[in-house]
Formats: sequence, C-alpha cells, structure tokens
Amino acid sequence: MEDTPEPPKIIIDSDWKSQAQAEKERLAEQEKSKPQRSAAPGSPGASAGAGPDDMPPADFRALVGSLATQALLYMGAFPDPETGQSMISLEYARHAIDMLGVLEEKTRGNLNDEEKQDITEVLGELRMRFVQITQLVANAQRQRAAGPVPGTGPGPGSPGMPGGPRSPFTST
Repeated sequence: MEDTPEPPKIIIDSDWKSQAQAEKERLAEQEKSKPQRSAAPGSPGASAGAGPDDMPPADFRALVGSLATQALLYMGAFPDPETGQSMISLEYARHAIDMLGVLEEKTRGNLNDEEKQDITEVLGELRMRFVQITQLVANAQRQRAAGPVPGTGPGPGSPGMPGGPRSPFTST
C-alpha cells in the first residue's frame, strides 16, 4: 500500500472572514455614497466604474469646449482624419462662435466667476482667430484671382503644382 501525502489543510479562521466581510461592506457603502451619473441604460456613461472610456462630466466647461472645438475645426486647426487636409468653412466657424455668444448672453448673471472667465476668454480667442483666418483666406483668394506672378509660371515648385508647396487652406 502506497503512502500518498494528504493534501494540506487550509485553515480559515473566523477573524479573517469577519475582516473580509467588513471590507466588502465598507466598499459597498463607498459606492453608494458616490454621486451617480445619470445616463441612459446601455450608453457609455451608464457604467458604474470610472474607466478610461468614460465621458467627461456634462457641465458648462464641457459645453463651452465642445463649441470651441467645432469653431476651431472649421477654422482649419485640425486636419480631417480621412484626408489629412485642414478644412476651412467660415460659415460653420462663425455659427459655432455665435452659439457661444448666445450661451454667454443667456447665462449672464448665472455663471460663477470661473465659468464667466472661461467663456469670455474662449470667445475672445476664437473671435481673434476668426478675423485672422478670414483675412488669410481673403488674401489667398485675391492672389489666386490675380493669377501667377510674371516669370513664375506653372511648374514644379509653384503652389498647387506637384512638388510645390500646398496651401494650408481649402475653402468650402
């Protein structure tokens, strides 16, 4: 008859069990005390845990940032992910800036100092950039309408020709 060693006995004392249960209850209580985000079931914000894919809070700063990003996109600040080219649409940029202006006007007197400063600074910066981009686009259109400079006819090295510099702006 072979002597097979008996498996080691696992001893779990009741003190360990009570400590584990107390920790579990403490963590559950912490979860209950956290503010719950209101989100539709199945939406990205509906998850209970905070992870890297969670959306930023839906607050005034996020709203201002969203509208500012739209304005910057249409002023050529970000390249189109499909084409890699910057896009300029002054009508859409102006609309996003005007929306921020409406937001500023309609919330006047209801913002805290930080929110008021945020929207004022963002609007000032966007309006200044809009004027600059509008002037650049107008100059580029005037140059295009004037035709090539004498002695620099179309050829390699000319703007818009293969091997030449590309205009950073495309107007829609």
